[in-house]
Amino acid sequence: MASRLNPYLSFNGDARQAMEFYKEVFGGTLSLNSYGDFGQADAANADKIMHGMLETTGGFTLMGADNPPGMETEQGSSYSVSLSGDDAAELRGYWEKLSDGGSVSVPLEKQMWGDVFGMCTDRFGVPWMVNISSES
Repeated sequence: MASRLNPYLSFNGDARQAMEFYKEVFGGTLSLNSYGDFGQADAANADKIMHGMLETTGGFTLMGADNPPGMETEQGSSYSVSLSGDDAAELRGYWEKLSDGGSVSVPLEKQMWGDVFGMCTDRFGVPWMVNISSES
């Protein structure tokens, strides 16, 4: 297996809902393993996600998990997830789904460098950047 770079998102108890939402957005295969699946069946967080991974047919990989008790994460802290490419229809579809129920900080429109670009934060507090390359 080749090395890969992908985001790993941390959640405060809603990783299952978030990862299922991203599966709706991108499609693909989602695997979710709870703390209970890994031997903590009696723990208060047994139904929370210890590790989740979404692999799409388009080659995207997104991982995420709920933080263990006592470790809190502030939504949207110091990262963004970037989607880029030249398939305008596909990327606009992702944009529409990601921004639905969230907030848009930069509308998806042509920018000074020639590409179509936008920034939004989805309903789970995750910041996204979408860049659609211009045709040469």
